[in-house]
Amino acid sequence: MSKALLLATERRAIVGLAGLYATRMLGLFMVLPVLALNADHYAGATPLLVGLALGIYGLTQAVLQIPFGLLSDRIGRKPIIAGGLLLFLLGSIVAAQADSIAALILGRSLQGSGAVAAAIMALLADQTREQVRTAAMATIGLSIGVAFGVAMVLGPFVSTHFGLSGVFWLTAGLAALGLLVLWKLVPRAPQRRGHQDVGMDRSQLKSILGRFDLWRLDASIFGLHLILMAIFTAVPFRLINVGIDEAHHGLVYLGVMGLSFIAMVPLVIVAEKRRKMKLMCLGAIAVITLSLIGLGLASSGLVALMAWLFAFFTAFNLLEATLPSLISKMAPAGAKGTAMGIYSTSQFMGAFLGGVMGGWLSQQYGLTAVFIGAAVFGLGWFLLMLGMTPPRHLSSEVVALGPEQQGDTLDSLMERFAAVAGVEDVMVVPEEHTVYLKVDRARLDHEALARLTGNQEGHAA
Repeated sequence: MSKALLLATERRAIVGLAGLYATRMLGLFMVLPVLALNADHYAGATPLLVGLALGIYGLTQAVLQIPFGLLSDRIGRKPIIAGGLLLFLLGSIVAAQADSIAALILGRSLQGSGAVAAAIMALLADQTREQVRTAAMATIGLSIGVAFGVAMVLGPFVSTHFGLSGVFWLTAGLAALGLLVLWKLVPRAPQRRGHQDVGMDRSQLKSILGRFDLWRLDASIFGLHLILMAIFTAVPFRLINVGIDEAHHGLVYLGVMGLSFIAMVPLVIVAEKRRKMKLMCLGAIAVITLSLIGLGLASSGLVALMAWLFAFFTAFNLLEATLPSLISKMAPAGAKGTAMGIYSTSQFMGAFLGGVMGGWLSQQYGLTAVFIGAAVFGLGWFLLMLGMTPPRHLSSEVVALGPEQQGDTLDSLMERFAAVAGVEDVMVVPEEHTVYLKVDRARLDHEALARLTGNQEGHAA
């Protein structure tokens, strides 16, 4: 990617939208470590319904995310994002005032219905040049990881001092703050055509859905979040069983998450720099499966419980960081946005079904069954991924067509770009005057590509 400096409007957009995304996810994640422990305060609560309350936001996210993204193409990004934040705010207020498990489930589903992830990413693409777009998207990804870590610590602290309703009132406040940030900090979206590598494209859905290599990655993020949501119907009780009071759960998560982030970094470097993606992926799934078995058996040992939680979150964070990179590498040229839309929908469906599965197993067979059931799922996931083809280390390039190329036929343009050494995949979008490429940087003939584009550089996307 070109070493381009950020413009002032780009910096404002990145900070504002990353903040929006992070505060929204913070509100959704904060209930994860505390909901199961406080469920007996709600009339009609059962472990199954608690699991449903935990994961229901994923269902509404999965159903509405793509429609909201497409709608933002028609009526504008900021109105859709504002509407989503209002739904999130309404859901938080309903959950904060809930005195029954049914009302809590309603509130959580309303929180999830503010499905603005796709619209936020599309607005970020609208606000940034191709030269800085990859870094901008990475900032969003980093903000989600930080939000998850903060939520695991902040949720128990707020719940201890203000109750579970306090967690939801804080979430409502974050949503209101998000509306203020959207209004004051995020610049108005410029009038420009959509960016193929970010937005959803219905014409590409069929080809993406037919790719089994991408299905494996969708199944992976589905399984990862199914397991995460399932075990949090049981992990808080495991901590109570080994003598850790709820008021100190935040400190436990702070230590475990902090150490796991540190341990994850060199593994990500090995996966990316030494091209060991498949090995790291399989290793992480194996560690998750083994740690689930360990968590199922570690009912009385504090040290063992901490060790298994550390192993689980190290592997979890590794996959959370590398799976989007794999999607980017494997998605066809110009179709990354569509591939990521399906990927994100799979993630939210996993969260929904994980909460239901964890609640049902806990209700029918007890806490240990939650971990063992998740481990069985993990084993099936591992077997599915054994057939994964190691990804080729290709990069995305976006190049603008010069005036002299814009009159050429589509077939002629595709043939000429495909003939450049190192170009592996080509997608020409004439109405955008843009070409999307997947290239092998080690083999790419930069001079030939520059000549073809009228001496204009391509930009990593």
